[in-house]
Amino acid sequence: MFTFILKRIAAGIVLLFAVTFVAYFLLHLGSGDVARTILGVNATQQDVADLNESLGLNRPFLAQYTEWLINAVQFNLGDSWTFPESVTDSVNSRLHVTLTIVIITTLFAAIVAAVLGIAAAMWGGWVDRFVQFIGLVGFAVPGFLVAFFLVLFFAIKWPLFNAVGYIEFGDDPMGWVKSVTLPVAALALSGIAAVAQQVRGSVKDALGMDYVRTLRARGLSFNRVVFKHVLRNAGGPALSILGVQFVGMMGGAVIVEQIFAIPGLGPFAVQATHQTDIPAIMGLVVVTALIVVIVNLIIDLLSAALNPKVRLA
Repeated sequence: MFTFILKRIAAGIVLLFAVTFVAYFLLHLGSGDVARTILGVNATQQDVADLNESLGLNRPFLAQYTEWLINAVQFNLGDSWTFPESVTDSVNSRLHVTLTIVIITTLFAAIVAAVLGIAAAMWGGWVDRFVQFIGLVGFAVPGFLVAFFLVLFFAIKWPLFNAVGYIEFGDDPMGWVKSVTLPVAALALSGIAAVAQQVRGSVKDALGMDYVRTLRARGLSFNRVVFKHVLRNAGGPALSILGVQFVGMMGGAVIVEQIFAIPGLGPFAVQATHQTDIPAIMGLVVVTALIVVIVNLIIDLLSAALNPKVRLA
């Protein structure tokens, strides 16, 4: 198990370096005249040249990336070119908001999807058709349309929840619930659709295995076979899909936070990209990639706990 964990950590570190290199290279190619963007069209050519020199943009790509990487390894993501705070402070002040919404959404989607998927596989009939319909709707309807619908009906027509803004849990627990309910619901639909379909398929496949018939022949009840043995074998693929959904929700949160005016990483990412703020964008890339690595490691550990064969991969 220890070797398995070390392999996964090493793969995560390689992924981090690869992602940051590709991201910095793409930003370097597509950034255009960053100094002109920052200073505006009325800036003189000399002002633009001076800013390019002070920011180090007139140096070769490898020199810029190497300097950034050395600082990043030392947990220094540099200073933002457009925000008053350092990149680290800017990201830290917003990260907990986005993670709160995404984690709650993932847990909610996992619970609802597991219940729906297991029910569809065990009972079939109209339950199965309903779950497949939910899956179709979840894949077909964009999250921003769901968000607009929720705001229209549950914040404007029936003011049960907050339409915009975010309230810290420590300041007002009930206000916090009202501020996160609609964003979580808007993000959760696609996750529920994907995970429920995976759980349904995995459980149905497991129910057709020979060992299920053997256990039933030995006198074990159907429910015991399902909840003690079938779900253990079906849990691995569902966990993998859930991990993918978590990463996807991080991207979906960018749009949802814009719609609900939530001060998370979403508005920060949009503004940093609009201003071509390379240090801020790279800070977001590092944090997002690190979250992906951690989530994948957790999923791998849970999968290995459910199925020891995974440790041999």
